[in-house]
Amino acid sequence: MTLRHLRIFVAVCETGSMTAAASQLFIAQPSISLAVSEMEEYYGVKLFDRISRKLYLTENGRRALQYARHIINLLDEMEQGIKDLDTVGQLRVGTSITIGTYLLPHYIRQLKERYPSVKVEAFIGNSGCIEQQILDNEIDIGIIEGVAHSSYICSESFPGDRLAFICATDHIFAGKILNELGEIKGQDFILREKGSAGREIFDGLAASQELAITPMWQSASNQAIIHGVKEGLGISILPYFLVQESLEKGEMAEFKIKGLTLNRKFSVIYHRNKFLPKSAMALMDLCKGNT
Repeated sequence: MTLRHLRIFVAVCETGSMTAAASQLFIAQPSISLAVSEMEEYYGVKLFDRISRKLYLTENGRRALQYARHIINLLDEMEQGIKDLDTVGQLRVGTSITIGTYLLPHYIRQLKERYPSVKVEAFIGNSGCIEQQILDNEIDIGIIEGVAHSSYICSESFPGDRLAFICATDHIFAGKILNELGEIKGQDFILREKGSAGREIFDGLAASQELAITPMWQSASNQAIIHGVKEGLGISILPYFLVQESLEKGEMAEFKIKGLTLNRKFSVIYHRNKFLPKSAMALMDLCKGNT
């Protein structure tokens, strides 16, 4: 098994066809087919299901793709030159929307003080998106709310924040402590999109109480949710530090549930097969408050 086999395999996976992979790599299509067949014969498994002239990755194929991407990436890093990637190089960081908006700039500023020549490329999306980017080797490390779900990902947690229930200042819940979560039943909700950590926590909480919650609005924008709540369009649940200023200004109100405190942790995540330079390790320490 050679690096050429792996590059061809990854190209087929990413383009979705052997013909497209052949065009991308400037290799004859029969050679692409042969390389894939040789991989399947070598490992004794099927990497693709071939249905109606389309290719679909098998479970073994998905596992092979995980390893192939990381092997290729490691070699590409080596071929850039044996140099100190901690003082010259690029660090790709992905964060959830909340962390990327409010915390990441502070982390990067501290990192640049230690490694001024390192270029940090940042990607911001919901936690599920960041986890997938780790699996696809599109980023080196991620900083997310909650925890990762894949067994291929290593996760190190650190203290985060709490989630706050919010509503308009003239809402019947404003400033109150409800006796139980069930009292929110029937309310209009404005929530983050599926895949965000806060939404995942809330959905799990509602499910545990057998509450069927169907949001009127769903948005990836925290500010859109905050403005909707201020206008009385619904109630929501967001990280406290996002809404603290608006609460202190009296622009909206918080309500609580008796005996329910939704503290949560953040996590630094990375692929278990990923080599991390010292700059990445330093950023992880900054997040965890170890420096």
